Amino acid sequence: MSNIYITGHRNPDLDSVCSAAAYAVLKNMTDPENTYVPVRPGHLSESAKRILASLDITPPPYKRDIYPKVSDVMLRSAEKVDVSGSLSDLADSYNVHNPSATPVFDGDEFAGLVTVDDIAAWMLLHLSEEGSVTRIPSVRELMRDQADPFSTDDLFEDAKSVFYSSSKRGIAVFDENGYAGYVTRRCFLDTPRHKVILVDHNEPGQSIRGIETASVVEIIDHHRLDAVRTDLPIFIDAEPLGSTCTIVYQLFRRSGIVPDPDTAKLLLTGIIADTLILKSPTTTSIDAEAADALADICGAVTEEFGLAMFSNTEGLKTRDPGTAVTSDFKTYSEKGVKVGIGQCEVTTLDDLGEYSAAYLDALETVRVKNGLDWAVLMITNVLNEHSVLLCTDYKANKKLSYRSIEKLIYDMPGVMSRKKQLLPEILFAISS
Repeated sequence: MSNIYITGHRNPDLDSVCSAAAYAVLKNMTDPENTYVPVRPGHLSESAKRILASLDITPPPYKRDIYPKVSDVMLRSAEKVDVSGSLSDLADSYNVHNPSATPVFDGDEFAGLVTVDDIAAWMLLHLSEEGSVTRIPSVRELMRDQADPFSTDDLFEDAKSVFYSSSKRGIAVFDENGYAGYVTRRCFLDTPRHKVILVDHNEPGQSIRGIETASVVEIIDHHRLDAVRTDLPIFIDAEPLGSTCTIVYQLFRRSGIVPDPDTAKLLLTGIIADTLILKSPTTTSIDAEAADALADICGAVTEEFGLAMFSNTEGLKTRDPGTAVTSDFKTYSEKGVKVGIGQCEVTTLDDLGEYSAAYLDALETVRVKNGLDWAVLMITNVLNEHSVLLCTDYKANKKLSYRSIEKLIYDMPGVMSRKKQLLPEILFAISS
């Protein structure tokens, strides 16, 4: 049995984390040969945290990257000896397990590793000095200087490089609690590759760090395809629906499984969030039917559930502008132009003038930090189906079809979807 990680995109929104968590439930029910672990590769916005807390939903744990680590190849041997023991204590272990290194303890405290090289060195030294070996040495005598230990979080490739420049046969590995295991040269013969399922995205630039070292085994998404390269054919379910959670619900139905109430609440949360209470133009009849069915399962009414959700959305004037801009921010490249598009949901635009200047400054900072040519932020009133667009200073601004409210701010009545409405406008402005 192996772990297969299910992850959304790097700047996780509610559809991303809810679809990952719900799909893990389904996969663990239908595939007992593996363990499916939902994770999020980034931090949630304060609004998303508040919404999930109000619904008593625990988001998937944070996992910064998927790079192979020392912990992936570390040995956790049950065989160990005490420093007060003798070479005789090691004999049975070597006859049965033939280990190249054995952990040594002084009581409950880790003392180091004793290796076959240590034993051979002691024997050869005494043969050269005395002409014969006439006694059995203690483990303490056999042990030589130890290499600096690795951490479980050390990158596999970095540790491999250190190990191969060392003369040691075994090196201890520590975690936050102390000794955790050890590695030998054999541990570094093959590079481990984590298996990953991507939900709510398919582009490597939006995925968890280190995705290029992993093996992608499935993609569940509702965006355009610019997918990661795979070594083998994989299962892909990419549908033009309003939410990835809708697709996951369809997969439950195809498997003949009714989601339990908690999982239904997860899926409903993702659908309501990504379709903006079924008002976004990305919403389909399939999304609406799924939302109503899931609401029935968890004992809710779809619209009331959505209004209650968004009532927990934090106003932008009380948030840190830089954090808010990047909380749901995606980058695109078109004709050599790199553009970043963020989106924030609010329940009123009446206070825009109180924070717009700070958000324009933060947007420019994000643009520079990420090496972008253009950055924009769509602020959407989910109740009135109305958005405004904040932009950094770029020549394509004048080609936007939206009415300018003031410098670098544009009015967008009826615009709700970044993917279906704003992105095509942005790409047109770049190309024209």
